[in-house]
Amino acid sequence: MAGRFMDERVTQPPAILSPYHRFTRSEWASLRADTPLTLTVEDLNRLRSLSEPLSLEEVIEIYLPLSRLLALYVAATQGLYKATQRFLGSDGGKVPYIIGVAGSVAAGKSTLARVMQALLSRWPNTPKVQLVTTDGFLYPNAVLAAEGLMDKKGFPESYDGMALLNFLSDVKAGTSNVHAPVYSHLTYDIMPDEFVTVDRPDILIVEGLNVLQPGRPPKDGRGTAFVSDYFDFSVYLDADEDVLEQWYVERFQRLRQTAFRDPRSYFRKYADQTNAEAEAMARDIWTRINLRNLHENILPTRARASLVLTKDASHSIQTVELRKL
Repeated sequence: MAGRFMDERVTQPPAILSPYHRFTRSEWASLRADTPLTLTVEDLNRLRSLSEPLSLEEVIEIYLPLSRLLALYVAATQGLYKATQRFLGSDGGKVPYIIGVAGSVAAGKSTLARVMQALLSRWPNTPKVQLVTTDGFLYPNAVLAAEGLMDKKGFPESYDGMALLNFLSDVKAGTSNVHAPVYSHLTYDIMPDEFVTVDRPDILIVEGLNVLQPGRPPKDGRGTAFVSDYFDFSVYLDADEDVLEQWYVERFQRLRQTAFRDPRSYFRKYADQTNAEAEAMARDIWTRINLRNLHENILPTRARASLVLTKDASHSIQTVELRKL
C-alpha cells in the first residue's frame, strides 16, 4: 500500500515555476499603500492619447503602485552607486536610471510612458525625468525607400541602431546635453536639424517597439552591446492580437478626422476615403507590417521585461507580472 502511494507521488507532474510574481488588478492596486495621487484631471487630459482612454481609476490602481515600486528601485540604485563611489574614492557625478517601455503598435506605450514620467517626476529623489522615443532613431524615409524598407518601418533593420546605442552610452556615462533626433508622426519622417536634449536626468524613459530586442552578435567575434543592456528596468505592455488590431483600426479612423486632414500629413490621401475603404486599408497595413513585426520581433522580447502589464479590450490593465529578483 505504501509503495502504491509513493508511486502516485512520483508520477505527479512537477509544479510549474515562473520567473515572475503574478498579480491580479486588485492585488496590485493594494500595493499602492499610502502613495498620494499627484495628478489632476487636467493632467490626465493632457497625458492621454487621442485613441486611448485613461481613467483616474487606472492611474490609482495601476500607475501609482508602479511609481512607488520604481521610486524604491531608483533609491536603492542611487544608494548602491554612492556606496561604490565611496569605495572608489571618487565622485563620478550622477548616472541616470533608465527605464525601457516596449510593446506592439497601438498597445498604449506612449500614454504609459507619459504618465510614468509625470508621476516619477513628483517623487523627491527623482525631480528630473525625461522621455525619448526610438522613433527618432528611424532612418529617414529617403534611406528606407532606397533600401526597400518602407514596408518594414518599425522593424529592427529600419533603425540606426548604432546611433541609438551611442546615445544611450553617453546618457548612461553621465554626459551632459546628449541629443536625440526627433520624429514627426505628421510627416511620417525624421525632422532635420531638430533634437531633444537629454541633460543628466534622474530617470530617462526610452519608449519603442523593439527596445528589448537582443539583436544578433557580430560574426567577427567582437563584443557588442544591445539597447536593453543600458536599461535598469523595463516594461512590456501586452494585449491580445485581435484587440491590438481593433485599436489600430479605431486609431486610424480617428486620425482620418484629425491629423490626416492636415495638408502636411503623409497620410493625407486617406482622409477622404469612405469608412469601409479606410478600415480595409488599416487592416491591410496592420497585417502586412505591424502584425508581422509583432510576431517576428516584438512579442518574442516579452519574457525579457522586468514588468509585464496586460490589458483587456477596454484598455484596462488586468494583470501585472513582476520579475523576481
